[in-house]
Amino acid sequence: MNISHIEEGGVLVAVVTSEEKLVTDAASALDLAMTVRYETGADRIAMDKRIIDEPFFILSTGMAGEILQKYINYHIKAAVWGDYSRYTSQPLKDFIYESNLGRDFFFVETREEAVRRLLEAR
Repeated sequence: MNISHIEEGGVLVAVVTSEEKLVTDAASALDLAMTVRYETGADRIAMDKRIIDEPFFILSTGMAGEILQKYINYHIKAAVWGDYSRYTSQPLKDFIYESNLGRDFFFVETREEAVRRLLEAR
């Protein structure tokens, strides 16, 4: 796991990449967030989509909802960057759309956009 961070205007964003899946369930997602918070002090996390296990993107598993709820409960904002074009599920597309309208969890295409969204989130 590689954790770097970007600070701008007093806002700290951690950027997480890895060659392995780090988020496989709600507990591992919370472990990741707490590790990031401990190592960097950041409560905003930009993460590569590749670190998230595929069941997250199958809404019927409940994994996405459980993780988002934990992050909101712990006041963690997150942005996941990657390619979502292969997903055909309308509920997933709606979930991504609605998340992007909010202030806490974003799905974007690039690392730069993930960091920008988190820096601008209030």
